Amino acid sequence: MSRRDLFRLGGAAAGGLALSGCAIPGLAKTVTPAQTRAEAARFWPKQKPTRQLSFANWASYIDPNHQSLKEFTKATGIAVSYSEVIEDDNSFYAKIDPIIRSGQATGYDIMVITDGFEFVDLVELQEVVPLDHAMLPTFSKNAIPSFKRSTFDPGNLYSVPWQSGMTGIAWNTKYVKEPITGLDALWDPKYKGKIGMMQDPQELANFGLFRLGIDPDHATEADWRKAANVLSAQRNAGFVRQYYDQSYLNALSQGDVWITMAWSGDIFQQNQSTGNNDLQFVVPAEGGTIWTDNMMIPKGAQNPVSAMKLMDWYYRPDIAAIVTENVQYIPACAPVRAVIEQDAKRKKGANGQTQATLKSLSSSPLIFPPQAELRRTRNYITPKDPKTAQTFKNIFNAITEV
Repeated sequence: MSRRDLFRLGGAAAGGLALSGCAIPGLAKTVTPAQTRAEAARFWPKQKPTRQLSFANWASYIDPNHQSLKEFTKATGIAVSYSEVIEDDNSFYAKIDPIIRSGQATGYDIMVITDGFEFVDLVELQEVVPLDHAMLPTFSKNAIPSFKRSTFDPGNLYSVPWQSGMTGIAWNTKYVKEPITGLDALWDPKYKGKIGMMQDPQELANFGLFRLGIDPDHATEADWRKAANVLSAQRNAGFVRQYYDQSYLNALSQGDVWITMAWSGDIFQQNQSTGNNDLQFVVPAEGGTIWTDNMMIPKGAQNPVSAMKLMDWYYRPDIAAIVTENVQYIPACAPVRAVIEQDAKRKKGANGQTQATLKSLSSSPLIFPPQAELRRTRNYITPKDPKTAQTFKNIFNAITEV
């Protein structure tokens, strides 16, 4: 299963749960950016270089032969123990949270966490180490600017992106002949019973708000309820065939649904695997969602200096390109596209990809979305307060549980 398969299956199962850490009264407190930077200034001068680190990631979410890690070890002398131990954010957080709170080391120096409820828990409960950006010069130079302005971690105080993707609309051109540009299509009577929507409450919330012209970044609880009403009306009118997890992709490919909410990487990979472009994808004119998987350092990490070096390593264009050519999600390193274009000209990919695949990658707006499109995307709504977070989940889970 791909990284998104596992994430969404786990996310769907955890959708009705309270926040794992923040549900514990009295533990969470909001830390200001100034306090975070002061903590980083106290922490990092005390840390010493080491020659090892442990990296926790999702399955099939790096170049398969680990060339990028081998080159890191060759360049730095730091040996990397790499583990594919994250099946979903919720279950992984449930394992590490009590360890960190007890003052023990998790055994990992870097972990990849999706923006969302668990990310907020880690930050609010101060279970991750604030970063020293003086140790991230390559990130500073090469990161795409929009990835430095996320709402879930402004200024990258605790994280730097690993890979990213978008939620938009996909349609099967065998059944939908006109180009799709906006959200009206998901409410169009001519597709009644052939429309797919996401089961995840964060995904649904953003699209309901976009439908009303409300920016999720500034939405209130009253706005959430208005969005839920719009989504409920869509369901009650019989427009929605089903609320999907990853299974939407098979439904779309087979014609069970003709048009659906979708993840950009899925559509690119499905077209690659079938050798055609039957499935099309667009970020709606009203807006789409961008999700980001992030490298973070858990509190108690034994090799934090090595972890910072690895974070910065993956913003070298040649190294980031190795990962992108294999996992085929959106890279946060700006020069990657030029590297893949050069690989296509040389007919030589990181792991033997064909020239056609490399050309398709470098030219795909699903992998390298235009800046105008990125500006229309928003992060998930993830309330920091546990009571508000549970209210949010209750509002949007009620749509899919009927």
